[in-house]
Amino acid sequence: MLSAIAITELHDELTERWHEDTCDADAGLNDDWLNLVARQHRANFDLWHIEDEARAPGATDAELAAVKRRVDSTNQRRNDLAEQLDRVLLAWLEAHNLPNQAAPLHSESPGLIIDRLSILALKIYHSREEAAREDAPAGHADRNRDRLAILTDQREDLAGCLDSLWRETLEGKRRFKLYRQLKMYNDPSLNPAVYRKLGEEPGL
Repeated sequence: MLSAIAITELHDELTERWHEDTCDADAGLNDDWLNLVARQHRANFDLWHIEDEARAPGATDAELAAVKRRVDSTNQRRNDLAEQLDRVLLAWLEAHNLPNQAAPLHSESPGLIIDRLSILALKIYHSREEAAREDAPAGHADRNRDRLAILTDQREDLAGCLDSLWRETLEGKRRFKLYRQLKMYNDPSLNPAVYRKLGEEPGL
């Protein structure tokens, strides 16, 4: 069910496609699992470019505030979808009487690893883009080629770790759990900066 090579290839394919058409959010896949992987990657793709807007020189305070709200909501979507990846995997494993609850617990779940692979795909794409920039200053291309080599190596290592975790889970030698992110900043009842401000407003 889980293949790191299928995931990283999908990340690369969609990253390139979405940069050509940012409105084309639908991955159009027949595989429900890979569709979920694509949706989680899209959240990271959107988050990357929204955060770029916040760094644009000359952005006004009002524009930065609007971007911050979009960052928060998109980051929540990203985390929710990473958790959903783990739920789907755990449901599949449960149908096969796995994971083995006596096996050692892995500290990071597949969903969190896939999230990291998604971010690496974006870093690789943009580093490759910068390495090919014709109007860049001297040394820029070399610096980004060095970055690209490091990022590619890191992704290969991480993809191997994902495959190893899944294989050992299927063999009953390792297990993972769903780790909830439980973000507080988007919940008005848990964020004091929100509920205190609301409590000060007339009529509340």
